[in-house]
Amino acid sequence: MCLISIADTKIMQTNTAYYSGIFNALQTISKEEGIFGLYKGLGTTLLTVGPSIAISFTVYESMRSYWQSNRPNDSAAVVSLACGSLSGIASSTATFPLDLVRRRKQLEGAGGRARVYTMGLFGMFRHIIRTEGLRGLYRGILPEYYKVVPGVGICFMTYDTLKKLLADISA
Repeated sequence: MCLISIADTKIMQTNTAYYSGIFNALQTISKEEGIFGLYKGLGTTLLTVGPSIAISFTVYESMRSYWQSNRPNDSAAVVSLACGSLSGIASSTATFPLDLVRRRKQLEGAGGRARVYTMGLFGMFRHIIRTEGLRGLYRGILPEYYKVVPGVGICFMTYDTLKKLLADISA
């Protein structure tokens, strides 16, 4: 979760390939930035995970119970999928600025890029707002939604289906 993903290494590369694969990326980062370079953004990740999960489950359970009380005959799988997708949107929207800071912190200085952020978390927020405006905190949110909507929807649908199956087995 805290290591730079293969997708992130591909995104940050330009026409010149800096990393030839995940193991080369791990080796290069360790050599150039030290072992702690592998954990850039860990604090921000830990700060983001709790609120993200709390928002996601709260929105999901609230929407699902509201939907089922108003339309009890709808398919449980469809309800879970829809409510899960919407909870993913709510969670991502609320925590995206922290996620953006985490990604930028991970990618700065990598691949020979210049170090831009020499300040802490709040300093990075100030820098982004000052240079890009408030909209800068949500730069890239649309691709995040493309990933989150099906992923969280399917996750909650699977969660509810397995919960029901396991309850039936134990009964």
